[in-house]
Amino acid sequence: MKEALYYERIDSHTHCHLCPNECVIPNGGRGSCGVRINRNSVLYSEIYGRTTSIALDPIEKKPLYHYHPGKYILSLGTKGCNMHCDFCQNWHISQDLKVPTENITPTQIVEKAKEVGSFGIAYTYNEPFIWYEFVLDTAKLARKNGLENVLVTNGYVNMAPLEGMLPYIGAMNIDLKSFNEDFYAKICKARLKPVLDVIKRSVKSCHVELTTLLIPSLNDSEDEIEKEVDWIYENLGPEIPLHFSRYFPCYKMSLRPTPIRTLERAAEIARRKLRYVYLGNV
Repeated sequence: MKEALYYERIDSHTHCHLCPNECVIPNGGRGSCGVRINRNSVLYSEIYGRTTSIALDPIEKKPLYHYHPGKYILSLGTKGCNMHCDFCQNWHISQDLKVPTENITPTQIVEKAKEVGSFGIAYTYNEPFIWYEFVLDTAKLARKNGLENVLVTNGYVNMAPLEGMLPYIGAMNIDLKSFNEDFYAKICKARLKPVLDVIKRSVKSCHVELTTLLIPSLNDSEDEIEKEVDWIYENLGPEIPLHFSRYFPCYKMSLRPTPIRTLERAAEIARRKLRYVYLGNV
């Protein structure tokens, strides 16, 4: 374990400022992410140097289609998440905190990336921002060694930690899970506005692509898709790549899979204003 960044002590509690959940954690307790722990008024990251998954992936799997296309990138993740989406595709590592982990160091990761011929390191599979201290240390070392850093993230992080991380990041794929605050509150146990703020800030510092998983009857209406596309066009411009991904039943959600026609229609709407629109999981 390692002492966490971005927190303050309030008597025996710790107030975590890493993400918009702003957890106030009693002694012996954990934050909403499940991996930041208050021990005697000191907040620790339980997952520093602990990984659940490591693999060499095509960059397009992130998905990133406009960043080192055709290349492979060393990808790794850990456990825990600061959102709790009912449809989570990786729930077995993001929501099950009992999943086994293995020890790894930033130096070992950088050496592994070089060994397998990767152009960089992707922090993915679960939410990388809750792995903040380890990702930051690894990203700094990777940059010193001429490697790129990629985040695959839900974008649910506060501005100060984001600013601390961005100088070392080459690209991000950010999940824009819906363009509806009620969806974020009920389905993800989070809020939309902080994600939009993170997207607007991140595009000023690194390459960004967005992904929206379309779920039947919940976030796939033409009206919502039009609002999302309008926001992207007005705030980010027409060059931002947007990926619409197909939902399949997973974790707590048993709705039928998204019809292919729904994704095709979403793409038709998006291409009225955006140059680069892609479909995934189809």
